[in-house]
Amino acid sequence: MALRLGQHLSSLVAELRWEPVTRRIRASLGGVPVLDTTDAVLVWEPRRVVPMYAVPVRDLSARLAPRPPTPLPPHVPPVLGPVNFGWHTTPGRSHDLVVGDEVVADCAFMPDDPDLGGRVVLEWAPFDWVEEATPVTGHPHDPFKRIDVLAADRHVVVRVDDVVLADTRRPTALYETHIPVRWYLPAQDVRLDLLEPSGSVTTCAYKGDARYWSLPARDGRPAVEDVAWSYPHPLPEVAAVRDLVCFYAERTDLVVDDVPVPRPVTPWSSPADQERS
Repeated sequence: MALRLGQHLSSLVAELRWEPVTRRIRASLGGVPVLDTTDAVLVWEPRRVVPMYAVPVRDLSARLAPRPPTPLPPHVPPVLGPVNFGWHTTPGRSHDLVVGDEVVADCAFMPDDPDLGGRVVLEWAPFDWVEEATPVTGHPHDPFKRIDVLAADRHVVVRVDDVVLADTRRPTALYETHIPVRWYLPAQDVRLDLLEPSGSVTTCAYKGDARYWSLPARDGRPAVEDVAWSYPHPLPEVAAVRDLVCFYAERTDLVVDDVPVPRPVTPWSSPADQERS
């Protein structure tokens, strides 16, 4: 029987996964070197969809200080992104990292699995990272992921209940591995007058820093927080989406060429929707 590859890869999210990398990896804290290695591996803990770097202890220029593990909350979402690093879903030992006179709490984890060779997984956010000589933001790049940005002429309509938030025939489609197609729409075809800037900012390792809008509560309809986003200064690989507006298909009703698109279940869905999937 043929194997559907996407479904197979998604089915592995409950496993501890790793993949070696050959590039030189460096990290620093406030200009102080923390690590320099050509022997890193990418590690996905169970439930994690974003990898982190695990590096040999010998390649650290900072000191590991053992600490008690952070307890997992009673209800952990079935899929976790790059946040809450201290929540570990595989056996191992937690550490603080001592960089000069500064202690970075709960930012290092040494899984027990022997295949990882005693390497220590480091949290991304506190440090500045360089792959070869190129600064990298957000999280390590996943070697099994790619992004394609395609100009399209599909008819895309976005609604929440009976309120039309966007209607365009000139979208840009962004195809990203394991993520539903994202339709980026010209701002002129979006009802920005119905939205409010939310103040939220996120960083994508592949696209850059995004700003968000929310749909405020009105006429008995509840608010939809962070319903749409845009990249004012995208990374060069996705420059075509600059200043276009994209809506979460998980939080809106999407119609493409007059065909309703079911709301997908992803890490950006509500925990209740993820549990039901």
